[in-house]
Amino acid sequence: MMLADRAVAGSVSVSRPARRVVFAVVVALAVLLPAARGQDFGVKNVQGKVLGAGDAPINGAIVYLQNSRNNNIKTFISTKDGSWQFAGLAADTDYTLWAAYKGKKSSSKTISSFDSRKQVYIDLHIK
Repeated sequence: MMLADRAVAGSVSVSRPARRVVFAVVVALAVLLPAARGQDFGVKNVQGKVLGAGDAPINGAIVYLQNSRNNNIKTFISTKDGSWQFAGLAADTDYTLWAAYKGKKSSSKTISSFDSRKQVYIDLHIK
């Protein structure tokens, strides 16, 4: 009897080691896929505070975020407690971040695409 005939008749057998491999792959997928589904691999969020003398929060400072790929700049005006945030940033892009208030500027900070954190906290100090 030829192999094709045996397959039709349902008598093709799979070796025990092959069954174990298939079972291991199915179990691994069942465990890993739900965990991967809940993650967003391409997005990064950045937040922090703008602080002045004595680490006092600065309300109304302008926080700048410059994209290194296209040089586009986004801005955020800090809140009463000095907080600011940028959400949904491309994780594969470098960014430069700084703040300005009443003619003074913080030092620039770089957010690297090699930084694998999904949530990045950076405080900006204006002297």
